[in-house]
Amino acid sequence: VRPVESGGGLVQAGGSLRLSCTASGSITSFFNPRAWAWFRLLPGKQRELVASISSTRTTDYADSVKGRFTISRDNAWKRVYLQMNDLKPEDTAVYYCNTLEASLRWGQGTQVTVPS
Repeated sequence: VRPVESGGGLVQAGGSLRLSCTASGSITSFFNPRAWAWFRLLPGKQRELVASISSTRTTDYADSVKGRFTISRDNAWKRVYLQMNDLKPEDTAVYYCNTLEASLRWGQGTQVTVPS
């Protein structure tokens, strides 16, 4: 199983993007019971946790994105989404999805760029 992220791009400050992640190769018994998360890698920094969603759809967010980002999941399609609104230059990063424990090999990620 390896995550495949998409949906990134270049957007002006204040704009929105919706990221999508497919747990490629996973089966329902793997995907559904697990908490999933979005992480991001900022230039020159370590990968950080942005948002997570449990198997019961309980969500949690980093303080820096609360009120602006929304994580969701579609168990039928084994996908995880990140709706990002009111984007800021400091959100510029490569975004990755993984299980909350980061137990899978990292995918390619998707680049989000918000010019200052």
